[in-house]
Amino acid sequence: MENQTISSSPLMNVGDQSRRTNYRWVVCGLLFFATTINYVDRAVIGVLKPTLMDDLHWSEQDYSLMVSSFSIAYAFGYLFAGRLIDLVGTRIGYALSVFLWTLAAMAHGLKLSLVQFAMARAALGLAEGGNFPGAVKTVGEWFPKKDRSLATGIFNSGSNIGAMLTPWLVPIITRHYGWRASFVITASVGLVWVIIWLIFYRTPSQHPRVSRAELDYIRSDPPDPPIRIGWLSLLRYRAVWAFIIGNGISSPIWWFYLYWIPGYLQKHFGLDLLDIGPPVIVIYLFADFGSIVGGWLATTLIKLGWSVTAARKSTMLLCALCVVPICLTVGTESLWLATGLVALAAAAHQGWSANLFTMVGDTMPRGTISSVVGLGGFVGAMVSGIVVAPFIGWILDKTGSYVIPFGIASGGYLVALLLMHLILPRLEPVRLLQSNH
Repeated sequence: MENQTISSSPLMNVGDQSRRTNYRWVVCGLLFFATTINYVDRAVIGVLKPTLMDDLHWSEQDYSLMVSSFSIAYAFGYLFAGRLIDLVGTRIGYALSVFLWTLAAMAHGLKLSLVQFAMARAALGLAEGGNFPGAVKTVGEWFPKKDRSLATGIFNSGSNIGAMLTPWLVPIITRHYGWRASFVITASVGLVWVIIWLIFYRTPSQHPRVSRAELDYIRSDPPDPPIRIGWLSLLRYRAVWAFIIGNGISSPIWWFYLYWIPGYLQKHFGLDLLDIGPPVIVIYLFADFGSIVGGWLATTLIKLGWSVTAARKSTMLLCALCVVPICLTVGTESLWLATGLVALAAAAHQGWSANLFTMVGDTMPRGTISSVVGLGGFVGAMVSGIVVAPFIGWILDKTGSYVIPFGIASGGYLVALLLMHLILPRLEPVRLLQSNH
């Protein structure tokens, strides 16, 4: 059990308890690598889209079925994984999630029918739903509020690294061993991560590498009230709805980048599988930068005396404005101008996302963080799977034009921020009402 005191451990004890250790950043590194693996496993299909469509004779709507299968299952995985991790703890819950999605990703390499491939995508989505609830909860356990947006930005940058590594690794593996091996080889790294996590992760109060000084720093915020609240009872709070709305609008746009941008670049600019790597790597390199800078900017503004509300929302407004030019992408014949516009939008999304997730920790008690993130992730994935992915597949089969998808992406974040501000003008800790449900 996670709350059990560790009297003997493979980890070394910290000698000087008055010296502040920094093990929380090691934990942040583990979250970063898990998120990297998470995005590699989900992004392989985007890089291989033209290959799979040719080899397996898929239409655009067949491909959108794969995206929808993943997204809808991911929605339920996000929802229930958040609650499960709140109940069993991050050490076991997070490890189980990574182990199961690794097996599902490997299954993509088998000889599957269209329906079976969709089922494999659904299994992957269901298990991958545990990553962000688990990671955000871990940040809430290991970092005081003033450092959480930076820590979230760092681990969230793993999504960009994963998406950046995929178009580099997958063409090489596919060229030498075939596309089926690409799924198996990339997924196998998850098994290594699970072993490392189980060996080196404990909660802060139980960890032998955490000094008393570091533990005091982690706990420097006022303690949360000892209160339990039912899952659905969370929906009575404005802070929860603000996160649901923000993630429900922005998350499907990010998935549009992940699943359709590689194919768009290949089709529009005549690139082959080996040529797609450099522009996609540039896009996610910028996204990685945006994730860290977005978290750093809000943290810096807070340290300069800005209120949490002003720092978060100003940073998110800046990010939303940086997405607007993506609507110009379809009007350019320059590969690198198109790449730059998408890269700017991807960087802005990740800066937005770092602050959006951190808002949950700003407003909700630690014991509810995974559940709240799970609710928001559920809505975002359902919107993507039921509405956005089928619509994109249909519009591309009918018109072959990306004008409408890029147009929606352009203004989506501004709409989301406006709605969030109307729902939650100020970011303040929520006082929970007791619930027995």
